[in-house]
Amino acid sequence: MEGRFSEKSDVYSFGVLMLEIISGKKNTHYYNQEWSLSLLGCAWKLWNEDNGMSFVDQMIASSNFQGEIVRCIHIALLCVQEFPENRPAIQTVLSMLSREIMDLPLPEQPVFAEKWNRFHVGSNQPTSQIRYSINELTVTVMDGR
Repeated sequence: MEGRFSEKSDVYSFGVLMLEIISGKKNTHYYNQEWSLSLLGCAWKLWNEDNGMSFVDQMIASSNFQGEIVRCIHIALLCVQEFPENRPAIQTVLSMLSREIMDLPLPEQPVFAEKWNRFHVGSNQPTSQIRYSINELTVTVMDGR
């Protein structure tokens, strides 16, 4: 995995973890049928509609902490932006969480926000009825020690 992981991928993972904690759902097991969105896409949609509290797990949703929770969603969305150069450094994220940095920039759309198939864009067929092919080819590359 030489050179594929960086501070920016760690920041992305931290943002996903924050969204999982806030929503009470795992990113790998979440899919919104109504909107055809992943966990990140759902957070992005609701945050943009000023409805971030609808994303929050009811066990932690409290009107007393609404501002803090929405701020955490905002920070998490900054961490999962599509382009790594737009993601904040982890030190900046910590400063945002501790309120050393008060003004937060607007996030760009997260990577993997929507689950869609390019061949079915504009189709009226529900995503649950779209047939997909399965690639049955496996490639194995052997490296010597």
